[in-house]
Amino acid sequence: MPDRPLLLFPTPETADRTKGRGFPGRVHRPTHNRQGQRLSPIFTQLQAAFNARRVELQQTTAGVDPEQVLVIETIGNVENFANAVKRIEGLEWMGEIETEEIAPDADFYDRKDKTKELSGRLYLVMTNQRALTEMLSLWQHYQNDPDMKFERGLTKFRDVFLCLKDIRRWGVQDRIEETGVLDVWREDLEHDGNQPIRFEVELWSRGSDEKRQAAQVQVSDLIRQLGGAVLDSCIILDIAYHGLLAEVPANAAQQIIEHPDVDLIKCESIMFFRPVGQMATGKEPVEGELLDHEAEETDLPSGDPIVAVLDGLPLANHNLLANRLIIDDPDDYASEYTVADRIHGTAMSSLIVHGDLSDENPPLARPIYVRPIMKPIHWIRSPRPEQIPGNVLMVDLIHRAVRRMFEGEGTAGASAPTVRIINFSIGDSSRLFTQTMSPLARLLDWLSVKYRVLIVISAGNHERDIDTGISNEEFNALSDNEKEALVIKALYDDARHRKLLAPAESINGITVGALHHDPTAVSHIDNAVNLFENILPSPISAFGSGYRRAIKPDLLFNGGRVLFTKPLGTSTDARFEARRLRIAPGNKVATPSAAAGDLNKVVYCCGTSNAAALISRMAAKCHDSLVEIFEEQAPDIELGSYVTPLLKAMIVHGCSWGEISARLQEILQTQDNGRHIRNWISQWLGYGVPDSARVLDCTEQRATLLGFGQLNDGEAHLFNLPLPPSLGARLDKRRLTVTLAWLSPLAASTQRYRTASLWFEIEDGTLTPNRQEAEWRAVRRGTVQHEVFEGESAIPIYDGDSLTIKVNCRKDAAKIQVPVAYGLAVSLEVAEGLNVAIYNEIRTRIASAVEIRMREGR
Repeated sequence: MPDRPLLLFPTPETADRTKGRGFPGRVHRPTHNRQGQRLSPIFTQLQAAFNARRVELQQTTAGVDPEQVLVIETIGNVENFANAVKRIEGLEWMGEIETEEIAPDADFYDRKDKTKELSGRLYLVMTNQRALTEMLSLWQHYQNDPDMKFERGLTKFRDVFLCLKDIRRWGVQDRIEETGVLDVWREDLEHDGNQPIRFEVELWSRGSDEKRQAAQVQVSDLIRQLGGAVLDSCIILDIAYHGLLAEVPANAAQQIIEHPDVDLIKCESIMFFRPVGQMATGKEPVEGELLDHEAEETDLPSGDPIVAVLDGLPLANHNLLANRLIIDDPDDYASEYTVADRIHGTAMSSLIVHGDLSDENPPLARPIYVRPIMKPIHWIRSPRPEQIPGNVLMVDLIHRAVRRMFEGEGTAGASAPTVRIINFSIGDSSRLFTQTMSPLARLLDWLSVKYRVLIVISAGNHERDIDTGISNEEFNALSDNEKEALVIKALYDDARHRKLLAPAESINGITVGALHHDPTAVSHIDNAVNLFENILPSPISAFGSGYRRAIKPDLLFNGGRVLFTKPLGTSTDARFEARRLRIAPGNKVATPSAAAGDLNKVVYCCGTSNAAALISRMAAKCHDSLVEIFEEQAPDIELGSYVTPLLKAMIVHGCSWGEISARLQEILQTQDNGRHIRNWISQWLGYGVPDSARVLDCTEQRATLLGFGQLNDGEAHLFNLPLPPSLGARLDKRRLTVTLAWLSPLAASTQRYRTASLWFEIEDGTLTPNRQEAEWRAVRRGTVQHEVFEGESAIPIYDGDSLTIKVNCRKDAAKIQVPVAYGLAVSLEVAEGLNVAIYNEIRTRIASAVEIRMREGR
C-alpha cells in the first residue's frame, strides 16, 4: 500500500438528472411544393425499379414476394422513425447510418453559413411491394395536403418527408464499395490466379428466424450456382449480425470483378461482402540481428489471471515467459506454428508481463491467460506472417474464445472467469473506420457489457509512405523543426487514409494509439532517419475520431520510435518509408529464435500493438491497487460490477496533452481553423498520454478520489469533494481533473448505438473555471468523459465548503433495462513543492463525512 493511497468518496447523494437544453435547427429546408417537385420523380423511378426487379426475380423464383432494402436519406435526423416503420405491415427496420460532410445545395443549407457541410441519416428499411405502395400513398396524400393528419403512429413519416433528400434502393455498390472486397480479390488473384477466393457475406439481420433461414438458403444457392460453397455461418442477434463464410472458384471471382452486376451481388438479402484474412498483426521487424537477454531470477506469479491476451501463439518456454503464461489452445493452432513463427504473441505477452524490457520493471504478480486466435500463413520466407485463419468467421472465433473464458465450452467449464482485462492488439487492415460500426467492434462492445470486462484495443498502424510534397533537396535544406512540421502536416493531409482499423472504433473498449517514444538511444543506421525529435504521436499511429465523432483513440502510450528510409539524391521526392528494424530504437521484447533451444533472444519493435499491451499491463496494476483500496477503506463493499468502469476511469484519469498539444497547435493552427484545432488534436492524441503514478498514488499536493455507483434513466448522483481551507485566498494555479467511465449496453441497429448516456457536471466551477484540452462536446459522445479544469484566482474557502460533481444518466438509443454501473476519478492539485497539504486536509474531511454517514445510517 502506498504512503498516500487513493481515497474513496463517501456514498453519493441521489438527485434527478439535469435536463438538457435543445437548440433550434439552423438548416434551411425546401418548401412543401419544392419537395414535391424534387421527390415525385424519384418516387416514380423507385417504383419502376422495384417493379423491374420484381419481374426479374419472379422469372427465376416462382411465386416469390420480393423484398428490397430502401435507403431513406435525410438532412438531420428524425427521432424514433423506427417505431413508425414498424406500424406498416411489410416494412422492417434494418438500421440507420449517420452521414457527414454532405455538400449543401440550393435546397438544404445552413442558414448562418451556406458553405458549411451538413450531417444527416441513412435509414435502412426492408420493404415488399405492398408496404412500398402504402408508403408511396402516404407521400401522395402528403403532397396533395401538407396539413393532412397522419394515422396514429405514422406522424414520423411526415417529419421524414420534410427533410428527405433522397430515397433509393440498396444496390450493388453499397454491398461492395465500402468494404473494398473487389480490390482484395484482384490482389489475391494476381498472387495466385488458381486459388479459390474466400469472403464473408454479411446478411441483413432479420427479425424472425424463418426470414433469417430463408435468406441464408437463398444466398447459399447463389454461391453454389457459381461453383462455390458456404463454409461456415454465424448469427448473433444481440449485435444484429448474420454472417456467412464462403468461397468461389477463381474464375467466378474474376467474372464478378469484371461484371459485378450478377445475381449474387444483386441479392437483396445481402448487406455487405467483406474480404477475409485481413485481420493480422502487421509487419514484424526483419532488419538486424536478434539480441541476447539474460533474465534475472524473480518470483513466479501466483493466483488467478486478471489479464487475457487474444493474439498469436507465444513461445511459452522463453526464459522471460516460462511459468508465467496459461495457454488455452482448444483449436490446436500450435500444430501449425514453428517456433520461429511465434513472434507477435510472444512480444505482446512479454510487454504485458514485464513491460518494456529496457525499463527493467518487475514482472506482474499474476499469470496471464493466452488464447491463440491467429495462425501463420503459407509464405516462402520465415518467419511467416500471422493472421486470423481464413477458414473461420472472425466474429464467431472471437465470440467463442471470450465465451469460453467466462462460460466454458462443451463439457469444459469456464477457462478464465477471473479475467477483467482483455488485450486485443490486432486490427483489420481492410476495414478503416468511416461511419458504420464494424461487426467486430459491435461484438467487443457487447462482450464487454455481458462479461463486465475491459477490452484494450490497438488503434492500428499505417505504414504507407509519408509524402511531404517537396524534393529531397528542399527537405534537406529545412531545419529539424521545419522538417517535423512538414511531416505532421503531410500526415494530417493524408488522415483519411490513416483512420482507425476495426475494431478500434469500439465505444466500450479503451483504444490505444502509439507515442513516438521509448527509453532507448537511437542507433546510427545507414539511410535511416528519425522524423520526430520531439515526443509526438507516432507517424504510423492511426487517426480518429470514433463513432459519432467521439474521442478516439482514447489515449496514446509508448509505442517505440519508428525510423524511416532516407531518400537518396537531390531530385527525388522526399517520401519516407517505415523501416522494420530489430535494433533500437523501439520497445524491447522477448522473441523466438530460429536456433533450437535458444530461449533468451530479444528484439526491438514499434507500433500501436505494443502501446495497447503496455496499457493492459497498467490496467493490471490498477486492478491490484483497487483491490487494496477497497480492502482497506471499504471491506464491506463488493467490487463486482464496479471494477471494470473504475479501471477504465483510472487508466484515462492520468492522461494529459502536455507539451504535445502546444507543438501540434503551433504547426496546425491558422486564422481560419482556430475553432476546430482542439478536435484536430484529439483525433491523433485522444485524451493524451497517461501517467500511471497519478492513479496509483497521491502526493502531499494532489489528492485523487474514486467514486462509483449505478444509475438508471433520469437519475443522478452527487459527489461532494471537500475543499482544503489552505487553498483559500491563494493565487496559486489549481487543477481539477475529473474522469467518468462506464460500459454502455447497445442498440446495434440504431444510429445512436449507445443505450446509456452518462455525463458529469461541476456544480460550482469558480475554483477551477477554465476548461483545458479536449472540446467539451466531443468528450460526451463516448463512454469516457475526461476533463481538466484550471484556475488561479483567489477565492474564499471556509472549513466545510465542498465542490459538487454531479453524475447524470439518460437513455440514448433505447430504454435502459438495468442500472448502468460507472466509475469516477477526481483529482485536485497544486504545483509540487507548495506548502499546501491538500491530501491530508481532504482525507481528514472525507473520513469525517464517512463517520457521520455511518452514524446516520444506524
